[in-house]
Amino acid sequence: MQRTHRYPPPASQGTSTGRRVYELLSSMRFAIALLVLLALASVAGTVLPQHEATARYIDQFGPFWAQLFMVLQLHAVYSAWWFLLILVFLAVSTGLCVVRNTPRYLSEWRRFKEHVRVGSFQAMPHRAQASLPGTAQTLAAQMQQQLQALGWKVRLVHRTTARPAGWMLAAKAGGANRLGYIAAHAAIVLICVGGLLDSQLPMRVQMALEGKTAFEGDGLEAAKAPRHRMGVGTLAYRGNVMVAEGTRSNTAILTLADGVVLQDLPFSIELERFDVEYHANGTPRLFASEVRIHDRATGAVSQHRIAVNHPLKTHGVEVFQAGFDDGGSRVQVLARPLRPGMEATPWQGVIGSSAPISGVPGWDAAQVEWLALDTLNVENLAAAAAASSTASGAAVDVRAVDLRHRLQAQWGAGHPAIQPQKLHDVGPSLSYRIRDRAGQAVEFRNYMRPIDLGDGLPVFTLGVRAPSDAQFTYWRIPQDEHGQLDGFLRLWQALHTPALRQQAIDRYVQQALPEAQAALREPLRQSATRALNLFAGAEAGTATAGVLALSQFLQNEVPPAEQDRAAQVLVRMLHGVLRELLQLARAQENLPPLPDDATTQTFTRLAFAALSDGFFYPEPVFFTLQDFEQVQASAFQVSQSPGRGVVYGGCVLLIVGIFAMLYVRERRLWVWLPEPSAHAAPSLTHASMALSSNRQTLDTRREFEQLRQRLFSAAPPAPHVPPAP
Repeated sequence: MQRTHRYPPPASQGTSTGRRVYELLSSMRFAIALLVLLALASVAGTVLPQHEATARYIDQFGPFWAQLFMVLQLHAVYSAWWFLLILVFLAVSTGLCVVRNTPRYLSEWRRFKEHVRVGSFQAMPHRAQASLPGTAQTLAAQMQQQLQALGWKVRLVHRTTARPAGWMLAAKAGGANRLGYIAAHAAIVLICVGGLLDSQLPMRVQMALEGKTAFEGDGLEAAKAPRHRMGVGTLAYRGNVMVAEGTRSNTAILTLADGVVLQDLPFSIELERFDVEYHANGTPRLFASEVRIHDRATGAVSQHRIAVNHPLKTHGVEVFQAGFDDGGSRVQVLARPLRPGMEATPWQGVIGSSAPISGVPGWDAAQVEWLALDTLNVENLAAAAAASSTASGAAVDVRAVDLRHRLQAQWGAGHPAIQPQKLHDVGPSLSYRIRDRAGQAVEFRNYMRPIDLGDGLPVFTLGVRAPSDAQFTYWRIPQDEHGQLDGFLRLWQALHTPALRQQAIDRYVQQALPEAQAALREPLRQSATRALNLFAGAEAGTATAGVLALSQFLQNEVPPAEQDRAAQVLVRMLHGVLRELLQLARAQENLPPLPDDATTQTFTRLAFAALSDGFFYPEPVFFTLQDFEQVQASAFQVSQSPGRGVVYGGCVLLIVGIFAMLYVRERRLWVWLPEPSAHAAPSLTHASMALSSNRQTLDTRREFEQLRQRLFSAAPPAPHVPPAP
């Protein structure tokens, strides 16, 4: 009969692969590698600006790197899929490490190791021997009580099988060190789980299950479709709500990497009033909103106040005061023309809206967009005053004036900490955008009141920038004797009137040269006419105006060695002609002439620079703010974070675990008390003691000496065995 041999079936490939995957995920090396990746990703998320517009990355880093950042989602690191995947694997890996090693650590924590061999004492770093009076049993009981009084956990075992028989006293202390390992690793799991709960991962899963998608276009009306809206049952989210005074909203806007979605809130926020409190120098010190919360389910209404660092928590959602904006303020402006034949006309607008431009002669623009009304503009005017004082009365290039840029002229650690500051509220400003029929736009910011920049007279500042991410440059126009723009605009219109220019030249020539020098009047008249026509842009064959036209004339017509002297003569001549032109323009409106004093001279000097720069103003009309009715809007950040408590608990547990691992020393002490043999003296017991610790420090050696003296206090003098090398 043939015998059949049965062999165990080979392990399946699936089981072997699963085992290797488990070993990989539960290994400490894998967890450390994930921690390193997480740290590197956090560095990238800290160094690189997050959630900025694509154009910002292109301007700062270039097209190639900007595209790379978008592909790798480095512009939104903490919500990127690969960052969340690292968190998932880190939580799984650390959790498996805890599950794998916790039973062994708990077993070690519970064990006293009372069955250790006495011969192994020689391998321990701290050991001692002594002959003690008394029986082994009595000494063991006494030592047990002494160690327990010192806080040690003690187990006493009578060994009868040993040769010789005796009593083994095993004690341990600092067992929390092993529990610290478990606590620290469990804390990492909790922190990862809490971070995943508060991330976009639960929302992404919910969107996939419910067929929701993010909206990638422009305009919120299209985003209100049901496929772009999340219900009130969303687990975790963080979004923004903008509420104007007198209105309410129950929808938050959530910004995702691939667009936006709308989140329904379980309540509505009604903004009754937005309050701003200021310091004495005009800088704001407190932003707060008086709101009413309307419960969507019950209709209950409650009154609350939300301020910076004082959020409101209701319905499991926290509402933070994140900022403020304009809620649709109504402005009354005056369109002031820069071309002859155009009349100043009043306009009305609402911030956030646009108005078509049609029927305005000489103005070929499509629309005006009202952007912002800033009722408070606190500027540091100390730098502006210093710059003007060092100019010593020289003409200022008004195109280079930038109020914002003056506040911070340089950066870095070398910047002096103490700087002269003169904080001042320069008054309301209006920002708007003019868009032509081709879609190109230029942004403007005009201040309502004149600003004293140390030029001798306050000036009106009209800001211009194109494109919209550039810095503003300002056209500075001096105020007249009534603190208005009318005096300068009167001079501007007169400069573009040929008959008034000729009359002003004639009056200047007559006053500059007396009758005795009448023969020189005609050459002076020709020179003044040429200079004024160049300055006004009326010279035939010349496409420029202002100081630029004079500069080109000097470079082309005057030898280089004489250009500086000729420039001084031309500027002095034009100042005199402009004073006469100003007086003629006032006489046309039946206004008294201005006195020939320092104020008039300063006005003429500043007007000369302003007239020159006015030729570069991009539009034939500018708006000045006349009156406004402000409507504020509060920007709230709403956050539902179910994982925050989990993260906080994990942080506390991590602190406890690290403290236990670093500052708690695990020590184990053994004392062997053999029973005397038949040939030994019955009154003495030869005791042996050894101590081990997971960290060999001076404290461990000191503690062992104290224990030796305490436990072997009744022993006769005996040499101490030095620690093993």
